[in-house]
Amino acid sequence: MQQSIRRLLAIVTLSLLVFVSQAQSDSNLPLKTETKPYKILTAGKQITIKSTKDIKHIMLWTTSGNRVVEQKDINKTSLTINIPVNQKAFFIMIGLVGGKIYTEKIGIQ
Repeated sequence: MQQSIRRLLAIVTLSLLVFVSQAQSDSNLPLKTETKPYKILTAGKQITIKSTKDIKHIMLWTTSGNRVVEQKDINKTSLTINIPVNQKAFFIMIGLVGGKIYTEKIGIQ
């Protein structure tokens, strides 16, 4: 008798939880991504960065974490980098004047 009451109570509790629970609100949706103020062009072992704002600094490192290139105080809207290592994938960090920093993974051929 007690077992059947426990089962009935468990079924009623689970049923109430299903009806009481609500879906997530729209506030948890991902925000609209902003467009990047730069373009990255690759040709062989050469990377060219063209930006609408001045580039303050860049850093390039391999997927294993080895830093390949680091340049500071660039203050130009365009920059070309020659890659001194044989890798196919890299991470690049671009810091623009005004403090905004962008990081992304890139590949070369």
